[in-house]
Amino acid sequence: MSFHEIRFPTDISFGSSGGPLYSTDVITMHSGAEQRNANWANARTKYNVAHAVKTNAQVSSLIDFFRNRQGRAYGFRFKDWSDYSANAVQIAVGDDSETDFQLVKIYMSGSESVSRVIKKPVAGSVKIYFDDVEQVSGWTLDATSGIVSFAAAPASAVVITADFEFDVPVRFDTDYLPSNFESYGVNSIGNIPLIEIRI
Repeated sequence: MSFHEIRFPTDISFGSSGGPLYSTDVITMHSGAEQRNANWANARTKYNVAHAVKTNAQVSSLIDFFRNRQGRAYGFRFKDWSDYSANAVQIAVGDDSETDFQLVKIYMSGSESVSRVIKKPVAGSVKIYFDDVEQVSGWTLDATSGIVSFAAAPASAVVITADFEFDVPVRFDTDYLPSNFESYGVNSIGNIPLIEIRI
């Protein structure tokens, strides 16, 4: 997959709009009853960053970023300011054998839960705990995949938890970046959609 390990400008992402997107087929019967089929087990997030562009410097920065990603061709990191961190998330239970574990975030609602695989953690933000005791050494993080690797397998029944921040892997959902020149020295950018990618 074509992916650049670079983060979209955070001063622009801060003013973006967006959130999780699902794909559901809904069939309404003659009786008015419905049949619903969830096509995806996990959501994809979708954003629009157009109205977050406020200054000429941001316009210039966005054009540079867009050209270097070649529109939809290359993915990149995006900070979703509404959902970018996790605390005390259980990622595994030790078994005296496994040494590699994937970071995840758990979303709870009543007795229901959804697990989200985290592939783009922010380097330097991750903390690992064994039974609530922080482990300051003995492990490494692959910040490009979200895999935590231990030098020695965690002992059986040890609960492994993590605190971390993360980015969302996205791409531009357009190959066109229209600019509006409103007056001398004042311009803005039109619709700029982003969509999360599976990696």
